[in-house]
Formats: sequence, structure tokens, C-alpha cells
Amino acid sequence: MFTGLIQSLGTIKPIGEHSWQITCVTHLSNAIMQDLALGDSIAVDGICLTVEKILKDGFIATASPETLRRTTLGQEQTQQRYVNLEASLRVGSKVGGHFVMGHVDGMGQLLSVEQTATSWEMTLNAPKEIARYIVPKGSIAVNGISLTVADYQPETMQFKVAVIPVTYAETNFQYLNPGSWVNLEGDILGKYVEKFLSVGNQDPKPTTNNEFDGITPSFLTEHGYL
Repeated sequence: MFTGLIQSLGTIKPIGEHSWQITCVTHLSNAIMQDLALGDSIAVDGICLTVEKILKDGFIATASPETLRRTTLGQEQTQQRYVNLEASLRVGSKVGGHFVMGHVDGMGQLLSVEQTATSWEMTLNAPKEIARYIVPKGSIAVNGISLTVADYQPETMQFKVAVIPVTYAETNFQYLNPGSWVNLEGDILGKYVEKFLSVGNQDPKPTTNNEFDGITPSFLTEHGYL
């Protein structure tokens, strides 16, 4: 589990059909390397990968066919690529972003970037299997970065985020251009709510006053969730 707060930038290069070498490249890399151990989980552009070999300034990891299918790791790499790195959350650590599982749902595409006086406003699209979890002021992970949805247009499945200067400068957002593909992970809370609603709707049964028939739209309305 991660928080979506990036700790270091790194570079990535393939060293086999399913293996990658990830190298830390910033002064913040100590946050990744200081306690790194074999078997640790590291989020690489939001993808949870397992450390299989530790190098002087990085590590080697392997990705499964499913990971390659769903993420930017499966795209042909023709040049050095920067990736965002975050070590897994420790018990008792602060959660400054939101709970990010490192299980990427799919890819979206950066449509436009506009610099304002206080931020970079980015507009992206999302496939429908991810778009259903996007709500205004909700959370989404883009390349592993925890972001708040500033606006969402369900008709086009496009959403907008405002990226503050420190996030832009210390992540690979600075290297993205319109047309770039990114990894997207929807908020885990939305997925569980959807699951509970689905179970409640699919398994209707009579209940007594003392029985609970699951989380349904009626239950949420009754308890103040409008």
C-alpha cells in the first residue's frame, strides 16, 4: 500500500522480456534506498513491483503479463524514461495523499497542459472502466501521484487536475506532453462501495427489523449519504 506522495524520480530500462532496471536519479533517492530489502514493494509510476535484486543506486524487478497489458510498462520503450518512485507505506506513517494500492486499473492519456499562476492544469481522459470511479473532488492516482479531481466530464470521460509546482518539479509530470500515456488507479473506496451496492442489489431477500440486507442506495440515503 502507498500514499501517492512521490519520494524520488528514477529512470527505467528493460533488461529482458519481463525485467526492468530502475535507477534512482535525484537527491531524494535515499528515501527509497536506505532500507531497501529483497522482496520489498516499490511503486514505479504507480505500479507495485517487487524488488528482486538490489543495485548500488536502484533495483531490478519483474512485471507479469497482466501488468504489461494494463500499464505503460507494456509500451515499447525507445528512449530513457523517467518514472516516479515511492516505497510502501509503513505502519504509523503519515498518509498525506490517499490509499494507493499500486494495482493500476488501466491507462489514460494526457490531453492538454496549461500553466497558471499557481499550478499546472492537466486534462486527461480515462477508459470507462476507470471513469466510473472518478468524481469531482475525489482522489485518483496518475503515474502513482495522489491527485484531487478538479473537474470531471462524464460525457467525454475527461477529467482535470491541478498540479502544484513542487509536485510538477519533483515528478515525471514535467516530462509529459499532450499525447503521453499515464497509469491510472481509481480510488479503492469507490471500488468497495460499488461492490457492496452490487451485492445488495443482486441478492435481495426479506429481512426482519434486526437483520441487515447489505449496503444499498436506500440504506445510504437513510443514513445521510445523499
